Amino acid sequence: MSRLPLLLLGILALLAGIWAGLLRMGWGWPSWSAALAAAHGPLMVSAFLGTVIGLERAIALNRRAAYLAPLLTGLGGLLLLSGVSFVWGGRLLLVGSVGLVVLFGLIVRRHAAVYTVTMAAGAVAWLVGSALWVGGRPIFAVVPWWVAFLVLTIAGERLELSRVLRPTPRIIGLFTAAAGVFLGGVLLSVWAYDAGVRLAGLGLVLLAAWLLRYDLARRNVRLSGLTRFIAVCLFGGYVWLAAGGLLWLIYGGVMAGPLYDAVLHAVFLGFVFAMIFGHAPLIFPSVLGRPMAYLPVFYGPLIVLHLSLLVRTAGDLFNVVPLRQWGGLLNGVALMLFLGLTALGLARGAPARTR
Repeated sequence: MSRLPLLLLGILALLAGIWAGLLRMGWGWPSWSAALAAAHGPLMVSAFLGTVIGLERAIALNRRAAYLAPLLTGLGGLLLLSGVSFVWGGRLLLVGSVGLVVLFGLIVRRHAAVYTVTMAAGAVAWLVGSALWVGGRPIFAVVPWWVAFLVLTIAGERLELSRVLRPTPRIIGLFTAAAGVFLGGVLLSVWAYDAGVRLAGLGLVLLAAWLLRYDLARRNVRLSGLTRFIAVCLFGGYVWLAAGGLLWLIYGGVMAGPLYDAVLHAVFLGFVFAMIFGHAPLIFPSVLGRPMAYLPVFYGPLIVLHLSLLVRTAGDLFNVVPLRQWGGLLNGVALMLFLGLTALGLARGAPARTR
């Protein structure tokens, strides 16, 4: 199956998700669907990130049937953003999350390790969150599971890459303990939402501390070029992960409003998209099968992302609506700049190399 159409479905979901997010923030722009604003979270987490992660795993497994998972999530996102059927869009996303769990089951069967089990746990968390959402649970109850999906997936990948540093059993044990605290909080949130998210927040802080101390980026930030850019992206993301965890730990079970916005976007934007910015010069060539140039201007979207998120978070914490809205708008600008520069890097075509 061709990879490009699947990737384009994911990018289309990202673009629609950005627009939907701006509508939710009060920007009175036109919408082609009455349900678009409500689809912001599912579009970003499941239709975009779920599709891209599923595509990446399908490529790794190198099995034709494996591409069914990202195909389903891509089509589910298309139904959501078009407004054709919110219900069937959600169902396709749910079935696609089942597919990712199956893919990780095959991966763990091939190679059972802490990092593969961690990523598999992330896929299971996405499945649980998708089932809760399709089953009618409020979005705030679903969010801890979606956070777990992305955080455990990324943390597991970073642990895998850090094997070159030969971490000791003690270091791996610290990672496992931090991930266990976080996942325990997510589970607890089903029955005791406030206590659960506070415990999950502590787990996020512990995971961020582990990543800041033991991740491979700690060594690579001293290098240059693409290698240093990736490390800078990662360190900035880890700081936002810690910030999101602290906000959850301090404010507990907020279900809506500015504080809820601050917690979510510290993790989903500050952490997750910093990871995406850093790994794009490696992921896109592997998905598309063509080289991509590293451009120093890649720092531009990263700087805009961090500064605009600081503005947005300040607006959230001090309840200043214009700051929140303009910060959110500039968040969207940062993501669009990232897409544009990624396209430029692909057009240049020089190999992206790391040291």
